Amino acid sequence: MQNGTVQIMKARHAVIIGLGLLFIGTATAWASKGTYDIRDFGAKADGQTLNTQAIQEAVDQCARDGGGTVLFGPGKWLTGTVYLASHVTIGLENGCTVLGSKEKAHYGQPRTLPDGGTFSYWGIFAGKSLENIAICGQGTIDGQGATFKYKEGARPKNLYFEGCRDVRIEGVRLRNAGSWMQHYRDCDRVRIRDIVVFNHAAYNNDGLNIDSCRDVIITGCNVDSDDDAIVLKSLSARPCENVTISDCVISTHCNAIKMGTESGGGFQNITVTNSTICSPRYSQVIYGRQRGLAGIALEIVDGGTLDRVTVSNIAIQGVTAPIFLRLGNRARTYAKDQPKPPIGKLRNVVLSNIVATDGSPVGCSITGLPDHPIENVTLSNIRLGFDGGGTRPEASREIPERADAYPESTMFGMLPAYGFFCRHVQGLVLQNVHLQTATPDHRHALVL
Repeated sequence: MQNGTVQIMKARHAVIIGLGLLFIGTATAWASKGTYDIRDFGAKADGQTLNTQAIQEAVDQCARDGGGTVLFGPGKWLTGTVYLASHVTIGLENGCTVLGSKEKAHYGQPRTLPDGGTFSYWGIFAGKSLENIAICGQGTIDGQGATFKYKEGARPKNLYFEGCRDVRIEGVRLRNAGSWMQHYRDCDRVRIRDIVVFNHAAYNNDGLNIDSCRDVIITGCNVDSDDDAIVLKSLSARPCENVTISDCVISTHCNAIKMGTESGGGFQNITVTNSTICSPRYSQVIYGRQRGLAGIALEIVDGGTLDRVTVSNIAIQGVTAPIFLRLGNRARTYAKDQPKPPIGKLRNVVLSNIVATDGSPVGCSITGLPDHPIENVTLSNIRLGFDGGGTRPEASREIPERADAYPESTMFGMLPAYGFFCRHVQGLVLQNVHLQTATPDHRHALVL
């Protein structure tokens, strides 16, 4: 191995991971000072009447009265952008479907990044600099996102919140956004619990995006997306930190749990545990691969530092590469005249109690750069199964550095190891790691 050291230890005990996690949705109750039924403000549940003004009036009245719940009863409620207010809960009753309008004119004006970038933000429910807001219940928010075409300007998300505190999303179903399903940017104390996400309508159909947020809990969620499923980003200099993801069931044509690619502020103190990653259940692929890309993808390519990340008790089935770690130098910027960031750091990662089956022949990789190694990675109680079938020429392949390339588990093609290809890594510990193939493979299990 170049620029690194490896320590291999024997474990004393075997660990068994249950491959099936049960997803249980629970009914949600919400407490409020008062209830404001949108029908009392003129909204109609016929799926055709545009209710944006009526819903906004209900939200504004609720806020003027000191807060409460804006209630959506059963039926189909068509709307454009609704701006939430502090201390307001959106309550979606069972049988309720909020339909996002198919007309761009019915949404708020696209707005650029606070730091001057060109990526715009708008959505069905949106808010900035709010506190104590919630969307709860057993209803559905359907973005009807297939209407909005790739490269034809900004496309709406279902939810977008920026600079908010004490955000709660619980119990609801989110379907088919125009781009990302939900985006939380620069928020503190976000709680996302027992939601069901299905996002297979358009390009960039991520499931859940946490961007430069602090103190976040994501638990009991079922996320099925075309693009990346649960994603942590840091588009600003503010780090994404103190995040816990647990007890989720995830399916995607891309990466299931990902940190990056936008990494300027970095990621600190992140825990992912007790979750299942499944092969995609939806056959139509818009972007990515039918079997998905990486199960766990940890990426620092636009500067920033990834530090103290723990991933444990994960069952993975059928993805291309169960594990992918990459420190690169894409050095993308998001503001005019912004200097390119220096190469970041990726360090102090613990991956433990992970079982993966039916991985592709490509293999897993942990790669840094010359003079910029990944530091202190521990793989403990890992059992990975791959398709196999690697050839002798593939076993002797020279792998280019590709320092500035977009990071993806397939970026190097077939790796010279069917298990792990590791390069530019310091402090790599492998403890009770089992690697096997379903068919004969001429490559080594591990290349360092």
